[in-house]
Amino acid sequence: MSTRILLVEDHRLVREAVRDALRKEPDFAVIGEVGSSHEALQSAQSLTPDVIILDIGLPDFSGIELTRRLRQSGCAARIVALSAYAEKHFVTEMLRAGAAAYVSKNAAGTELVQAIRAVERGQHYVSPDVTGNLVSQLRDQGSDGQNRKLGRREREVLRLIAQGQRSPDIAAQLRISIGTVEAHRRNIMRKLDLHSVAELTTYALREGIVPL
Repeated sequence: MSTRILLVEDHRLVREAVRDALRKEPDFAVIGEVGSSHEALQSAQSLTPDVIILDIGLPDFSGIELTRRLRQSGCAARIVALSAYAEKHFVTEMLRAGAAAYVSKNAAGTELVQAIRAVERGQHYVSPDVTGNLVSQLRDQGSDGQNRKLGRREREVLRLIAQGQRSPDIAAQLRISIGTVEAHRRNIMRKLDLHSVAELTTYALREGIVPL
């Protein structure tokens, strides 16, 4: 009996490459392909796949939120995340949301097949390169965690910076002076060794300080 697979990926070329790789397995059947989270919710209900392979960076809302909604809707399909992100935040949030496997796009192909077969057996699967990256991040946090640790107010300021707010707006919202906001900004950059708003925004997204 074939494993019925729904593929959720907004980039056509990636979707076609994954589909072609899966079709080489005689017991896999790709029963649907969609490019957005809203389409995925509808297709999961109408097609009742056994496995859903989904990207995290979807155009309407993230694969993490999609996974939560699929679980809340009672969808029984096993979820395999296929992502270009290997940072700790994305992996842990995806697994917490209900995914059974996390596969790096850099390691797709054979590892994706292994992940699908693992989740069919009721197991979890994380790509070795993702696991290695998690170990490195945890080691780095242990070695310089004190220098990189942000205080509560610094995290609030960082969150607002990452959301595109300017210093006067941040000062008004937090009821502090503009000078204090700028001082927090300098301290955050020093602690994190970051040098631009773009780098701060990327860090805040990666660490879950602002939601995807």
